[in-house]
Amino acid sequence: MTDHDIQRALVIGDGGWGTTLALLLARKGTPTVLWSAFPAQSDELRARRENVRFLPGVPLPDTLEFSADEFAAAEGVDFVLSAVPTRYLREVARRFEDALKGNVPLVTATKGLEIETFRTPSDILIEVLGERPIAVLTGPSHAEEVARGLPASVVAASKNAPLARRVQRALSSDQFRVYTHDDPVGAEFAGALKNVIAIAAGICDGLGLGDNAKAALLTRGMAEMARFGVEHGAKYETFFGLAGIGDLVTTCCSRHSRNRAVGEAIGRGKSLREVLRGMQMVAEGVYTAKALFGPEVEFGELRLPIAEQVHAILFEGKDPREAVLELMRREPVSEVGGMARGRA
Repeated sequence: MTDHDIQRALVIGDGGWGTTLALLLARKGTPTVLWSAFPAQSDELRARRENVRFLPGVPLPDTLEFSADEFAAAEGVDFVLSAVPTRYLREVARRFEDALKGNVPLVTATKGLEIETFRTPSDILIEVLGERPIAVLTGPSHAEEVARGLPASVVAASKNAPLARRVQRALSSDQFRVYTHDDPVGAEFAGALKNVIAIAAGICDGLGLGDNAKAALLTRGMAEMARFGVEHGAKYETFFGLAGIGDLVTTCCSRHSRNRAVGEAIGRGKSLREVLRGMQMVAEGVYTAKALFGPEVEFGELRLPIAEQVHAILFEGKDPREAVLELMRREPVSEVGGMARGRA
């Protein structure tokens, strides 16, 4: 089964999710190249046909190409997926400035915010690579499960409806269902913000606070995400679909979630430095929490109580139990009224 819309696809980023997206394309018969920032890693992928570091145990088909050269990787491509962690994205995008044709559409599958600028991944790609059609691919989709053919559903969100449908056709299969969406702003903010709430959920697990506390945390965290998104131009309903509540539940509850794992370790007494030192992959929520409270962000009357406490725990050394107590002692408000007034 080949998607004849695509002559050659490029996936930028050889982490677990980038490798999985390249695998999905290759399985459908689309000529695909997976780009790595490191020649040695690209050579290992080519020789072993397995991403031992980021996606162990999943064989990669002989049809999948590998490259660490930007110009060779971008030669003849008419479909580009980016799955580079936000903190490295601008640097990587610059490597493709001269390699990618100006009219090639981009699909970003990164979930985060740039600390220094508060830019989303799509903002960064457009700034560096110039104006072109762009889509956001997001939703509950742990690479470890998708690569092994377990069912998953995501959204392809774009202001360019034909591009969203093209992404849908390119990636949809019996195991991977892609919905189209017209709110890329909401989809991108939802994907970034849920990682901060997932750290809070992990802290909840690490402290042993129980199911009631975690359920309340997810519900109120969802309200925070939606309020923030709407304040920044997103549609409210986007946060109650796959990009929002769907991804939030997966990230807060799954054993595969790096962000939840970071929070759990901190809840058990480890410092952020200790936790990050032992991780190979990036926990985007850590950097998103920092970006949320950077100098580029203005909140006005908007309040994000849970995210504020996560930031204080991660970067100000606040005791997690003290943070929980402060959340519980806040001024009582109406659930719906509090949401409308920007309070939680």
